Amino acid sequence: MIYPIVKYGQPVLEQNAEAVTEFDTPELHKLIEDMFESMYAARGVGLAAPQIGISKRIAVIDTSFKEDDGAKLVLINPEIIKTEGKQSGGEGCLSIPEFRERVTRANKVTVRAQDLKGKVFEMTGEALLARAFLHETDHLNGKLFISHISALKRNLIKSKIKKLQKAGEWM
Repeated sequence: MIYPIVKYGQPVLEQNAEAVTEFDTPELHKLIEDMFESMYAARGVGLAAPQIGISKRIAVIDTSFKEDDGAKLVLINPEIIKTEGKQSGGEGCLSIPEFRERVTRANKVTVRAQDLKGKVFEMTGEALLARAFLHETDHLNGKLFISHISALKRNLIKSKIKKLQKAGEWM
């Protein structure tokens, strides 16, 4: 099932998501499958559960965009445990479509998370994968990429979104 992507302005995007405590259930497997399907339909490389209106600490990532099955990652209850270096690049978000800004983030990131069975693992990613780890984990902590840009640029984006909302073009 393809879920609609929740857009900026919905409270679920700015709240801490709830930890997952039950693993390896049919419901969890179905949710993960639906999250990948929703992410691909929206042409994204990462998706956090709050972006589909579900306040759970779950993120899916595929920086290969379906080209490498081994690149599909499921992060449950992730936490960033180490960051190194810096990278700056254009960043966008499925929940804030049409807006991209230059964001500086760590270039190498280690995440600790659980898999579908609840087993804890650690993984280190660089470049785009590091950016995805940070971006999706931010979502689970109620933060959006615009919190990493200047107040001036952030306020400009918020102003444009308010205009779109008033015109009925942002739902």
